[in-house]
Amino acid sequence: QVRLVESGGGLVQPGGSLRLSCAASGWMFRIYTMNWYRQAPGKQRELVAEITSGGITMYADSVKGRFTITRDNAKNTVDLQMNSLKPEDTAVYYCHQNGNDYWGQGTQVTVSS
Repeated sequence: QVRLVESGGGLVQPGGSLRLSCAASGWMFRIYTMNWYRQAPGKQRELVAEITSGGITMYADSVKGRFTITRDNAKNTVDLQMNSLKPEDTAVYYCHQNGNDYWGQGTQVTVSS
């Protein structure tokens, strides 16, 4: 059974940090590019970060220098470390597998004082 399960969201003050984690199962995790997307209320879902099977990363301009995507192929996980969070980072964050278009259920991140 294919599963992507996100965790780690929550409420944080501006300038704070959160670490999101996505646990994958049911397929050969290590060979696929993995993404983190986010969707804020009233906005389209946007790509935040990507990591290839070889560990090459890409970031949206809005999060460069603040977010870091990593993967652990032994544990079938992909994480998103988010630092210096801003109110505009508030969104539901989704884990996504590129090859077969698998999505997780999403985790809410709220940045507010």
